[in-house]
Amino acid sequence: MLKKNQILDIKIDRFAFGGNGIGLLKTDKGDFTVFVENTFPGQLVRAQVIKPDKRFANCKLIEVLENSPDEIDLPFQRIPGAPYAAWPIEKQHEAKKDSCLQLYKRIGKIENIDELFDEYIDSPSVWNYRNKMEYSFSAIRYDLPTKTELDDFGLGFKHRGTWWMVENLDSESGLFDATFENNLHRIRTLCINSGLPAWHPPKREGFFRYVVVRKSFTHDLLLINLVTSSVGLEQFDRDGFVQLVLDILGDRCGGIIHTLNDDTGDRAEPLNGSSHVLFGNSEIEEILLGLKFKVNMKSFFQTNPKSAERLYTKAIDYCNPAEVPDGYILDLFCGTGTIGQLIAQKTSLPVVGVDIVEAAIEDAKKNAKENNVSNVEFFAADVGKFLLEQPQFQNQINTLVLDPPRGGISPKTLRKVIGLDAKRIVYISCNPATQARDCETLILSGYNLKKISFVDQFPHTSHLEAVTLFEKN
Repeated sequence: MLKKNQILDIKIDRFAFGGNGIGLLKTDKGDFTVFVENTFPGQLVRAQVIKPDKRFANCKLIEVLENSPDEIDLPFQRIPGAPYAAWPIEKQHEAKKDSCLQLYKRIGKIENIDELFDEYIDSPSVWNYRNKMEYSFSAIRYDLPTKTELDDFGLGFKHRGTWWMVENLDSESGLFDATFENNLHRIRTLCINSGLPAWHPPKREGFFRYVVVRKSFTHDLLLINLVTSSVGLEQFDRDGFVQLVLDILGDRCGGIIHTLNDDTGDRAEPLNGSSHVLFGNSEIEEILLGLKFKVNMKSFFQTNPKSAERLYTKAIDYCNPAEVPDGYILDLFCGTGTIGQLIAQKTSLPVVGVDIVEAAIEDAKKNAKENNVSNVEFFAADVGKFLLEQPQFQNQINTLVLDPPRGGISPKTLRKVIGLDAKRIVYISCNPATQARDCETLILSGYNLKKISFVDQFPHTSHLEAVTLFEKN
């Protein structure tokens, strides 16, 4: 049996759901299974055991010793957030699809899942598909050439497996806007020359904390948010920062914002802070399937909008709102109400959206008004308590759309969902593992799984979204 923190070199042979590569370690008692995060077949890797077991061990990747023969050359800087970028996209699709289908067999106990599988929907863009990126400052930098930790000013992405140090981003990652990322080093230089320090995560002190960027693909505009503490604020040259961003982006700059964040927690959006517009606007507009959405730094919005259009199109197809004869269509965990509005456009029936996040519901109401969608109503409420607070919808739900957070639906809430007795349930999930778990409960409660599709929202990562259609027996 392996021991915790033990270091080992192992060849990766297979791919498992969640981004784990699988290697087999030869022992006197036979092959021992090792899971190594963020690896794929053909690689020889060095890994550290983090969770040993009698039957297997979960490991953290330390470094790739030999590349897979399948790997391709990239014109981009390799980053921790895209571990499969050098793995051909066709192989990514195959591995993600097969590993997900196995989940539904193993966790959901759906032996005929292959027969129910509808389609694998890939992202329209494999590269530069993200509309939001967050770059971190740190006074502790991981030096890629020497693989060492340095006391130095860094701006880029958190080094894999750490929260305290960053890798400098010196050229585009291939995931976000090329012009901005190829010039991020200029922002880093300006900040260094200011004499103000980067944030020191262990000490919880410093000035520069984050650069957060949102992009509108519709209008090709970027919204820049510089997040700093207030310590040393009087020394910061805001005008110089604005001028540099305008030099980089020109008329593609939709707005520049400065946010003060003195929280000790490791997050860009402060619990108690303030934001000021230094240039332009505080929001940009994006259009999804003909609907307009105002997006600001706090908005809940799909990160890959073009792929999201394909996801929503498939969900609406399963929902088939034009054929729903009566009652309400209920959109639970609705966020900013995107799918609820899209469904409402295709039916004369009333659509109701529910989400516990009040800010998201406020955005949903504003977006529906902007889009002149009148047959949709939104409520800020806990999904599990909604019917107690709004009894007028009891026994009136015909079709139910679920899009829960990554942790899935709690068993208690799922029982309440089943109690709605909807004729049809369309379940969207960003975590197929929790959806597979819920599938078993729904089937045992009298629902038949009719179809399932996967949507690749995030190429070069292990993430995959699933859309399922259930119908009442």
